[in-house]
Amino acid sequence: MSGTQAFDVIIVGSGAAGGMAAYELSSAGLKVLMLEAGRDYAPGTETPMFQTQEDAPLRGATTADKPAGFYDATVDGGSEISGEPYTQANEAEPFSWWRPRMLGGRTNHWGRVALRFGPYDFKPKTRDGLGFDWPIDYTDLAPWYDKVESLIGVTGLPHGIENAPDAPPGVQLPPPPPRAHEIVLTRAFENMGMKVAAIHAAVLTRPLNGRAACLYATQCTRGCSSQSNFQSPTVLIPPARATGNLTVLCNAMVSRVDVDDTGRATGVTFHDRETGSEFSVQGRVVTLAAGTCSSVRILLNSRSDAFPNGIGNNYGFVGKYLMDSVEFSRSSRIPMLEKVPPQNDDGIFTPHVYVPWWLVREQAAGKLDFPRGYHIEPRGGRRMPTTGVGGFVDAGSATYGDELRAEVRRKYGTFVTLIGEGEMIPNEDSFCELDPVTKDKWGVPALRFHWKWGESEIRQTMHMQTTFNEVFRRLGGAPDNTAFQMPQGGGAVHEVGGARMGSSPQNSVIDSYNQCWDVRNLFVLDGAAFVSSPDKNPTLTIMALAARSSSRILELVKSGGL
Repeated sequence: MSGTQAFDVIIVGSGAAGGMAAYELSSAGLKVLMLEAGRDYAPGTETPMFQTQEDAPLRGATTADKPAGFYDATVDGGSEISGEPYTQANEAEPFSWWRPRMLGGRTNHWGRVALRFGPYDFKPKTRDGLGFDWPIDYTDLAPWYDKVESLIGVTGLPHGIENAPDAPPGVQLPPPPPRAHEIVLTRAFENMGMKVAAIHAAVLTRPLNGRAACLYATQCTRGCSSQSNFQSPTVLIPPARATGNLTVLCNAMVSRVDVDDTGRATGVTFHDRETGSEFSVQGRVVTLAAGTCSSVRILLNSRSDAFPNGIGNNYGFVGKYLMDSVEFSRSSRIPMLEKVPPQNDDGIFTPHVYVPWWLVREQAAGKLDFPRGYHIEPRGGRRMPTTGVGGFVDAGSATYGDELRAEVRRKYGTFVTLIGEGEMIPNEDSFCELDPVTKDKWGVPALRFHWKWGESEIRQTMHMQTTFNEVFRRLGGAPDNTAFQMPQGGGAVHEVGGARMGSSPQNSVIDSYNQCWDVRNLFVLDGAAFVSSPDKNPTLTIMALAARSSSRILELVKSGGL
């Protein structure tokens, strides 16, 4: 690619934010260059849709090069990548940084739960005095949620649950019916005063835009060759390419945003991951959608005379207030599920139901010892078994042969897991910065992470443990007495923050349209823009913000504002 070729927009990243921006901007006629740090990836031919674990090396066990299992869609990348280190600050709690290196980024691997943030989620400080308020509210983003859900396909039903917004009629797809274990769990949830809702999942239950409905074939995290779930390289990038306006360049590891003497972005510099050669490309507008911490790293490394501490960092906010979901799980065996006859009800990969946070009013009245909340995702059922069924029989048991097989069949399908996804309040001790010594194999400074859970998250997680065990008790299951331990930071792979939006340069990195205060033709579209980390999974909101920001870019380009 010629270093002198100029584009209207350069998009760094190809996942939820990058794919959405490419779709919107190229469809509107702008010439767009997408730079992806990883390799090209074609889900239609590379996805293992029907293979079972016995066909995989080591029966599908995790390995260094396949950290999420042999059949997982993560064909490259992970928490540890050769030549791409990151470090932990002394005395910081552990933090894990999971990075994809493939076209489509995390959209190939994510769980497809797609929940809208609610009105309270945009104004948390107003409600309880903690953290920060967003410079936008739910009504600003609601039309963009509608647009994204209609485009990618998201299931759901109206329930009228406080702070769990319903979509307008006709926007969402019908959800799949609850399965046996979900019906049983629902009885306990409702008996405890919890309202159960149909899942909002980015999985098609009806054909949409030429894509087939879900086949119930295998885990969404393998990818989807039938295009039934949402992935950027099947849903967003192909139609963007079809316009003739999108150029995609893979193995392009962006290191910095380039600026001229006036402080205006002129393009980006990147290394070819295969050859190590360095290149620069030019564009009228630069958008960072590389993933939260990768975008933060690019901003910090974009140092110049005009921005000696990195772009957007004049007031020291870049990298600050990093957050993750408080993801905590407990499991138990529910004996009554033994009596359920086998059924062909595998269903979609996500839970078919979930429990939105149900103690909003009690919390507002001061009846709980922690702020904010969590939702519950129940897992279970009789999907294709793995070699893990060996754990159904005590290791000291002498059972073998037909009796052993009968014991496994009796217990299979009786195990359930409850996963809590909770809100983390931003704190001063959780952030990332450039390591003063460590660099990657191209000589670019690496990130150093500081991490600490607050007392609010610890008490919230203890509430999850108590609640989950009470659900198990009511259904005749044993409590999960695994020793209490907080999840590892970054373990949910929901990290957000670090370049938050706000009302002025004095309190934020970008404005309410994701536009950088310091460099007005630079936009940060991914999770780095988040002001808070509600108990809803972030991907749908990342796409809604990216669509909204793309509309702003188009408006400014057409008016000459950029």
